[in-house]
Amino acid sequence: MAAIFRRLLVTQGILSIVVSLASLISNSPISAQGIRRGRVPPKKLAAKSRSELAVKADEVFWQTFHNGEYQNIQRALNVLTAAYLQTPGDAKTAAHIGFMHNWRVAERNRLESVPATITDDIILSRRYFQEAVRLDPSDARYLGFLADSILLEGNLHKDDRLTQEGYLLLHNAIKAWPEFNLFSGGFVMSRLPSDAPWFREGLEWQWRSIDECNGEKIDRANPDLSKYMARETKEGNKRVCWNSWIAPHNFEGFFLNMGDMLVKAGDWRTAQKIYANAKLSHEYGTWKYQSVLEDRIRQAQSNVAVFNEKKETPKAGIMLNSEFACMACHRQ
Repeated sequence: MAAIFRRLLVTQGILSIVVSLASLISNSPISAQGIRRGRVPPKKLAAKSRSELAVKADEVFWQTFHNGEYQNIQRALNVLTAAYLQTPGDAKTAAHIGFMHNWRVAERNRLESVPATITDDIILSRRYFQEAVRLDPSDARYLGFLADSILLEGNLHKDDRLTQEGYLLLHNAIKAWPEFNLFSGGFVMSRLPSDAPWFREGLEWQWRSIDECNGEKIDRANPDLSKYMARETKEGNKRVCWNSWIAPHNFEGFFLNMGDMLVKAGDWRTAQKIYANAKLSHEYGTWKYQSVLEDRIRQAQSNVAVFNEKKETPKAGIMLNSEFACMACHRQ
């Protein structure tokens, strides 16, 4: 019965919104006459409460994301967008829409044939994260994802000014929440050639993320995190350094990505040590990508050439270009 109720609720919500779209547009308080007179429209306000449809859309979002149901992204987007149209001041709903679009393009190599229009998801992701930041500027994670999306959109359009805008915004996001955005920003930079300055900076951000999470500089020659495992926390900014309900295998995914970046940079011996840190996680035994990590450790030296190929294959590329770019951290 609960499932039937949820389906009815979502269907009714979508239908009511579609039916009312015309009236919403025609009844807009921003008339053409008002614009001509130079009147400044009122600022968009954040919603003070969340609708029932928004809460149900959250459930659909997390079920789809945590279960790795890539094939159901459009279904989730339909529900989320219906909730957003009903309450366009809901920052969380806006961010979740941004995440869905980001996931679809990030793990595009799951598709048998990747359509050129997959790039539209980059633009839509940026737009919805822009709304999330405007509605809730206190959450620096939204700012980091917005910066990442702008960087990708700038690259898409070969627009250097837009790319620079994203880069500067990313630095602001790192300053606001370094433990989270040093990793997030470096992850995006991993797609660049290994000799590119921004790739090198992104790799340095991974080292700095470890330092920020543990409150001291790690020994880069022997990066064993064993002594820090007792510091695991679910509170405060440092909670994002560990596994959580949102990212059940964040710890493992971080070291898989960082290891890949080190291999790409040619430092495969250090990469093997970094990869090994993933095994320290209490949840490592339930991680679905253990075999990927083990292969990475064994093949670290040979992967230096593989990861530096101009055209990576989905099965052999770095984490960012893989079928588990998001799921390595978020799959339950």
